[in-house]
Amino acid sequence: MDLEEFLVQTRLDVQEEIAERLGESGSPYPYEESVYAEIVMTHMAEIGMTFEPQVCHYTAKSGNANVKISGYSISEEADQIDLFVSLYSGTESVQSIPDSETKAAAEQCLRFLAKCAEGKLASAIDPANDAFELAMTIQKSYAKLDQIRIYVLTDAVAKSKSFKSRDIQGKTIKLEVMDIERLHRHWSEGKPRDELVVNFLDLAGGAIPCVYVPGESDYDYALTVIPGEALRFIYEKFGARLLEANVRSFLSATGKVNRGIRETLRSDPDRFMAYNNGIVIVADEAHLARADDGSPGLAWLKGMQIVNGGQTTASIYFTAKKHSGVDLTKVRVPAKVIILKSDDSAAEEAMIADISRYANSQNAVRQSDLSANTPFHVELEKLAATTYCPDGVGRWFYERAAGSYSTTLAREGATPARYRQLKSVVIPPSRKITKTDLAKYLNAWDGKPHLVSLGSQKNFTEFTAGLKDKEDSLLVLPDVRIFKHMVAKAILYRKVQALVRPMFPAFQGNVATYVIAALAHKYGDQIDLDRIWLQQDLSEALKEVVRTLAPQVNRALHESSNGRMVSEWAKKQECWELIRSSNFGSAVIEVPEVRRL
Repeated sequence: MDLEEFLVQTRLDVQEEIAERLGESGSPYPYEESVYAEIVMTHMAEIGMTFEPQVCHYTAKSGNANVKISGYSISEEADQIDLFVSLYSGTESVQSIPDSETKAAAEQCLRFLAKCAEGKLASAIDPANDAFELAMTIQKSYAKLDQIRIYVLTDAVAKSKSFKSRDIQGKTIKLEVMDIERLHRHWSEGKPRDELVVNFLDLAGGAIPCVYVPGESDYDYALTVIPGEALRFIYEKFGARLLEANVRSFLSATGKVNRGIRETLRSDPDRFMAYNNGIVIVADEAHLARADDGSPGLAWLKGMQIVNGGQTTASIYFTAKKHSGVDLTKVRVPAKVIILKSDDSAAEEAMIADISRYANSQNAVRQSDLSANTPFHVELEKLAATTYCPDGVGRWFYERAAGSYSTTLAREGATPARYRQLKSVVIPPSRKITKTDLAKYLNAWDGKPHLVSLGSQKNFTEFTAGLKDKEDSLLVLPDVRIFKHMVAKAILYRKVQALVRPMFPAFQGNVATYVIAALAHKYGDQIDLDRIWLQQDLSEALKEVVRTLAPQVNRALHESSNGRMVSEWAKKQECWELIRSSNFGSAVIEVPEVRRL
């Protein structure tokens, strides 16, 4: 699918989402720009570019200039924030957009940030608007923020994908553009890591010496040493997406291994290489050049990801950030670099997962902390491909590997007619479930809404750890019945989400998740999942129960937050314990999905 076709397909996706939301009773009109921004933000979260995003559209005049924001995301530790501003044209053909326009959009978002930091905007926003709590949060916590980024989201092709950083009240603000071209690379190639290009000629002043061993099969490899300052800069630039998805959860420098790393960096930086096991890197391409001493060296890597050593990398960055006296010029980090050569993307992803698993099995990281639970996900993929909906025509699609849905449509939709049939009847986007989706649906049902509120990646890590905590011999792989029940939980979650969305101006995702958990806690095994599978929908009676329960859950979340942003409070187990113990009333009606005991 070329860029032009991708733009057309993206517009169709936006229109389909709008049509679906228009069918939701009481839902406000879903503007194209808003839906497009939400789609892009969700994608960025799934690949680790940002945290759990919140849609938050706000435009206003401040003085003689405009302020605008389309969404935001805040890290779990509340020390990093990303702001998003959309620049949507709805064009039917690929158009270029000048830097002056993307810069102007970034300026509107910068103004929003600056006014919030100064404490001049919150008082001008209606407290019922979801931008109010964001403005208050920025006002209260601005001094504590370690990283601030602004992304311009556009459906045009931008000349520049990033701009020079700006400074607001002593904080550096990074400015990036996520345009349709960048989005196309992510989705069509299935390799968002392609953007991770590391140039050692710039970072280290020249190629870094290495022992390079060409392979005869599907990879080459190199052994090298990376300067600590270069590794710190790489992490500062790319953040968590530098880490392969399996190891993204190891960002908090609180474990024994990390304390040791910190102490070595502070007291014995010149012995870091002697004490540390190093890191393992995979890359799609490598370029060799002569190092200063004439030996072979690595000049740059494209598609670089760290599959082992996430703790080491993050600890170097955070230690240097929090302790100004740390001298990284004396730090050297041993590295094994594996350059992939396979043309089969599925085989390549499987190899990366294996490298990650085997590398991490040799250190203090538990196997149960890795997300490579292949048999479980492979079996679900098979079941989805062979289990038809009650109509005997359509199926649900389980996207085990990123991009496999698009690949399947392209492979099986050989003709335009077949492609349309697949996408509209057999496996429409509305019946696609990703791994992170599944983790969200099941953890919410299992009474873990606080984990779901952590965001898709961290929730998926917790979900996988829960699977792996069971011995492999005791882990029951899904069968057709289990698969249908999982889909029923997906239907329940999505329908609740659709019902909740128009009811509240903000934090609809948190409310929906807690409503699901409250329903499961109250009714449990009484809920007839087989009926939901057969109907592929909820009865009006159950929808009425949701409409009655949602305002009570929303009120409880706000009243118990004690001034904290609801989306942050919802991440705490204490929050779920309080909601779970609440005595919510419900409509006294017969609900077909609830069996009598």
